[in-house]
Amino acid sequence: MLHIIGLGLADEKDVSVKGLEVIRKAERVYLEAYTAVLLVDQAQLESYYGRPVILADREMVESKSDEILAGADEKDVAFLVVGDPFGATTHTDLALRCRQHEPPIPTRTLPNASILTAVGATGLSLYNFGQTVSMVFFTEDWKPSSFYDRVAENTGLGFHTLMLLDIKVKEPDLKALARGKIIYEPPRFMTVAQCAAQMLEVEEERKQGICSKEALAVGVARLGSDDQQIVAGTLEELAGADLGKPLHSLVLCGKKMHELEWEYVRGFAMDQEKFDEVWKQSYKA
Repeated sequence: MLHIIGLGLADEKDVSVKGLEVIRKAERVYLEAYTAVLLVDQAQLESYYGRPVILADREMVESKSDEILAGADEKDVAFLVVGDPFGATTHTDLALRCRQHEPPIPTRTLPNASILTAVGATGLSLYNFGQTVSMVFFTEDWKPSSFYDRVAENTGLGFHTLMLLDIKVKEPDLKALARGKIIYEPPRFMTVAQCAAQMLEVEEERKQGICSKEALAVGVARLGSDDQQIVAGTLEELAGADLGKPLHSLVLCGKKMHELEWEYVRGFAMDQEKFDEVWKQSYKA
């Protein structure tokens, strides 16, 4: 059986008791290491689990899944996922491959906390969130703005938008690749400030007021950990905010922000007086 196990958001101790029992008995243990990362390293996981952990990068999961599934129709294999097992379509695809395998490989999923639910720590109601949107790193010649359209749809309905920020782990250096050499770039993790700045940059082009300087937003970092950070303000303010180490996410507040939400979120405001002023002018129903 393939056990797809959610690890939660922070460290090795966030795994469920059921998940830990499976890990310690499994034939092999894989850790999906590219859609998200834990705040602890591989050695710390192995020490706590009492088992060696095989890092499964993008190439292995997407192109060499047969290695992961080998023998899983007869023995237990654990596939560990940061957050919740189905927080990324990659893991749905892996479960589908188990169904299509001959003979079919039975699967079991053990859920855990993910950013999609943990973001409720901001005080914004999970019932009032629309589509979740990904923000990728801009380059000099590639600045995709399709995220803006989805944010606009949420804004039109008054919904909050959770922005999942780009991470680059084991990314090949394209210039070296062109020379026939495989060299990986250092890991990079997008910050709340970078996300806010890119949103403002696209707003300059679109000019629809969706991601304006005065739009209210909440930046979060390392949710679920002992040193989690939550900061609220305008996008302009968040573009200059420093929330420290990864991982970061950002929420663009919807126009129908309830008074109860406002009362809670304002406690995280960088400038509470300004936050209140903007909310009363543009958000209060």
